[in-house]
Amino acid sequence: MSEARTEISSLGEFGLIDHLTRENETHQASTILSVGDDAAVIDQFGKQTVITTDMLVEGVHFDLMYMPLKHLGYKAVAVNLSDLCAMMATPTHITLSIAISNRFSVEALDEFYSGVYAACDKYHVDLIGGDTTTSQKGFVISITAIGEVTPDQFITRSGAQNNDLICVSGDLGAAYMGLQLLEREKKLFLENPNIQPNLQQKDYIVERILKPEPRLDVVEWLRENSIVPTSMIDISDGLSSELMHLCKQSKTGGVVFDDKLPIHAQTKEMAEEFDLNPSTCALNGGEDYELLFTVKQADYEKLADNQFITIIGYITEEEGVYIQSPTGQKHQLLAQGWNALNG
Repeated sequence: MSEARTEISSLGEFGLIDHLTRENETHQASTILSVGDDAAVIDQFGKQTVITTDMLVEGVHFDLMYMPLKHLGYKAVAVNLSDLCAMMATPTHITLSIAISNRFSVEALDEFYSGVYAACDKYHVDLIGGDTTTSQKGFVISITAIGEVTPDQFITRSGAQNNDLICVSGDLGAAYMGLQLLEREKKLFLENPNIQPNLQQKDYIVERILKPEPRLDVVEWLRENSIVPTSMIDISDGLSSELMHLCKQSKTGGVVFDDKLPIHAQTKEMAEEFDLNPSTCALNGGEDYELLFTVKQADYEKLADNQFITIIGYITEEEGVYIQSPTGQKHQLLAQGWNALNG
């Protein structure tokens, strides 16, 4: 028997909102009024508020042929919280707006919202509002994320200074290689639907593209160890693009060491299978949602033993961003990462 399908039109807009938010729980004492009124009310108790907005569009940012709806809901929240992490802010609230076509059922949206709530629960974030509307085709998601920070303790992209250390959290290029793998398997499936996807022993890179995590743990570690980055940005469009943004805003340059780039073993294996240079994938892949930041050299000893943070280079007075090979040769980096405006 086929699963029951409830048409969205049977509920109406307000009925759908009531249905999707029926299990919405609040985690923050600052939430005074949540979903269900004309607007939400929050009290930040003397903290400064940090706000970011992002959109995800079907066919541009995700493909539902291999992106489960629950993972999509989780990822939609996670990538917005990553922007707050890049400001050293603590995420507290989100609003969520969606545009959907009639090919989506109520059950499909339940699956999407289960991922949204899973991310909210994990990161103690409250969903406090949003909107639903019709899309002529495809699925459009817009999230506004709100965070808090101690007054004037937020970190921007513009504070890097000469001789600062360039650091990254986690590893790079895995999400890009996971995407290449999924796209390859999709192509094979479309050519022959009897072929089952071959994702064995590739779980890490697949999870990195389908279910990224904001590095709130890194932000908390930096705070606990009294390390104040001089600049910071999250890596959504590729390391080379993000480092160029950071250096441009700071009016500096930078040098990155090729042999210091943190690359997971599965990423290297998949890159070799696709005949790609792993370092190129790490530099230009995008969607890692790791943190790229700079610190004073005085913080070196504190960072040296952290297994989740890698020092990959240094900031220079001269503008221009370069990668240096183990033999000492330098090559200028170009911004070849993701560009949301390229069709």
